[in-house]
Order: sequence, then C-alpha cells, then structure tokens
Amino acid sequence: MPRKPREQSRAASRKPGARGEVYIEFKQVGQAMKVTAVDAATGLEVVIMGPASAAQSHLQKVAIDKLKMQLKKSETEPESDDVEDVADTEQGPSKGWTA
Repeated sequence: MPRKPREQSRAASRKPGARGEVYIEFKQVGQAMKVTAVDAATGLEVVIMGPASAAQSHLQKVAIDKLKMQLKKSETEPESDDVEDVADTEQGPSKGWTA
C-alpha cells in the first residue's frame, strides 16, 4: 500500500516569501562559464560569468542570489510605464534615420 505524503512536510517547504521554479543554464565560453538563471513565474533573467574551473554549485548559488536581488529590486521600483519620457517628445529621435 503506497504511503501518502505528509502535509506537514509539504507545508514546511513553502515558506512565506519563497520563490517558485528557477531555470538554470550553464554554457562554457572558452575558459569562462556563463550561467543564466530565469524565474519561471516572472520570466526575469540574469546572467553571470565565472571561471569554468569553479564548482557549478557555487556558480548556481551566485546566479540565484543575483536573481533574488533583481526580483526584490523590481518589486520595490515603481512602474515606469505611466511616466512619459520628456526627452523623446521634445527633441525627437537622437540617432538613426527618420523616414
């Protein structure tokens, strides 16, 4: 007879403020390792670079810490969509071609 999972252990793993899934990608670029961490809920992505000789667990921790910091920063910053950029309206485009 299969055992049922205990509700207490499931609830204990969900702490207030805990994040959901994070996708991690490792890609070696020469002597460096590029680590990308993406928050599944928001789609926020951060990238770090480290030595390829470093432990993947250490690089992963650094990437996740950076992702947490960016998520906290994005929660505290006000949305800038409501603010109109005055420089664009007064001067027009500053570079490129205008048709």
